[in-house]
Amino acid sequence: MRFGVRKTAHVFERVGLAMAGAACGLFVGAYVGSAIAPLTTQGFLLLMMLLGAVGFYLGIDTPQLPFDDAHSSIDAAELLSSAGTLCATLTALASVAVIVLRLDPHLAWTWLALLGWTGGVAMQIVAGAKARMRK
Repeated sequence: MRFGVRKTAHVFERVGLAMAGAACGLFVGAYVGSAIAPLTTQGFLLLMMLLGAVGFYLGIDTPQLPFDDAHSSIDAAELLSSAGTLCATLTALASVAVIVLRLDPHLAWTWLALLGWTGGVAMQIVAGAKARMRK
């Protein structure tokens, strides 16, 4: 019984993280899509939300290396996961600020936001996949 409750709690946590990632993706998509005309589509918003959901689901809660292995090498999955989470959430925060404060930054900042978001969630996805492929 205890195992089932822990497993359910873990699934709830991961689904919550995925929803947070989707929300972050929605904000980044709304900002980028409003500034770059060809990206003003529902498909683009859905793609950004999907990338965020998958990235945050896989990348935030990565299994760590066993304690004995942790001293011998750098945990690349953990490093990628943390860097990706920082990039993705920083980009989402900046996007929300641009939307809420009704700022009009240079187009280069918009492209940087798009690259920061996609790079961040890509790092999370790779980190999550790498950590789960360990023995």
